[in-house]
Amino acid sequence: MVTENTIEQLPKGIHLRIQKDGTHVFDCTVSYRDTMSGKWKLKTKTAPSIGKAMKLRAEMVTQLKNGYSQSSKTTVKLYMEEWLDGVVKATVGGKTHELYEYMTRVHIVPTLGNIQLNQLRPAQIQSLYSKKLETLSPRTVQLIHVCFHKALAHAVKSEILTKNPMDCGVIQPKAERHEMNFMDEKKISQFLNEARKTEYYELFYTSLFTGARRGELLSLRWGDVDLDERTISINRTMQFLNNKISFKSPKTSGSRRAIPICRTNVALLNAHRKEQDSKRNFLEPKLDPATDSDLVFCHVDGKPYLPRTISHCWFKIAHRCGLDGVRLHDARHSFASIMGKRVPLKMLSEILGHSSAAFTANQYQHILPGMARDAIDIYEEAIIGKPKESTEPDVKPSAPQRAEVAVSA
Repeated sequence: MVTENTIEQLPKGIHLRIQKDGTHVFDCTVSYRDTMSGKWKLKTKTAPSIGKAMKLRAEMVTQLKNGYSQSSKTTVKLYMEEWLDGVVKATVGGKTHELYEYMTRVHIVPTLGNIQLNQLRPAQIQSLYSKKLETLSPRTVQLIHVCFHKALAHAVKSEILTKNPMDCGVIQPKAERHEMNFMDEKKISQFLNEARKTEYYELFYTSLFTGARRGELLSLRWGDVDLDERTISINRTMQFLNNKISFKSPKTSGSRRAIPICRTNVALLNAHRKEQDSKRNFLEPKLDPATDSDLVFCHVDGKPYLPRTISHCWFKIAHRCGLDGVRLHDARHSFASIMGKRVPLKMLSEILGHSSAAFTANQYQHILPGMARDAIDIYEEAIIGKPKESTEPDVKPSAPQRAEVAVSA
């Protein structure tokens, strides 16, 4: 029976409440700071007696310390939405945010969205992967894994979860590395002869002779081109997000670089600028000659090319040359493959804008044996001179031969 004396002795966080039917219940309350919003919130549960109320509140406090009470009613769907909006948007680029949002909306939420975050188990995640592998490539499922793991890792860091369920036996699918398609010197020449018939010839030529990325070339301005010094400066890259074109700084400091260009590329760009100015003069209304802030590769009116349009044109030319499957990005791989046999690895890494020579070596392992042979040949020539054009190697005389030589002497 509840008396006035009992009410006065109620522990902190436990309050008596009389229901409409006149019965007594005890509300247990615990306050906590929501790590997602930073706001203080109050969690309440009800017990029928003082003894059960005290036990219930003690469990609530323990859960709070373990990081569960904040997420007891938070579903995977709600958490992922808050993570995307509050964390991802502020810390990564727009393209990455778009990818994570797509993986969450299309693949994660439809299957796991209604599960309470603190009730998520490794077996449920593994089941998601197995189901997705029935219709998706291992690489796509791997991207789902990366997105979801980052989200749950942040939940642990924010003390919303005590541990990441994905670190408890979840196995991500192994994806085969994308096979690079390389064009040799003959195929490049064949491709350029066909590309000469299109308005993108100068762009594709520069791509094949510099190894620059598509977004880097499409954001190139005339002020970035120094025809006297024969260099182009990579200071930004194009981003196509939500059907809108924008320009941003390169992803890494190594991507910001100056690339040397060959003499034929200089002549081609010089002629390209003159032709560009001539076409601008015939527009209605007429446009002034291009300035340093205008794009090098663009429509006649100066508007930027759409990245997908450039790639589509590349595929059509490649198809006509019998190079099906060779992508625009493979122009970069072809450049690296041919150039890597002729220049030091460190120099190739700087031209490509890689973060380190080690990354370049890992990407283009196939060129390393050839580079090693060329290097040892150079060493040989430095010590003993250029080898004779002979199939018979110079060998050391045998012991009997040396004896005969000594006797005859």
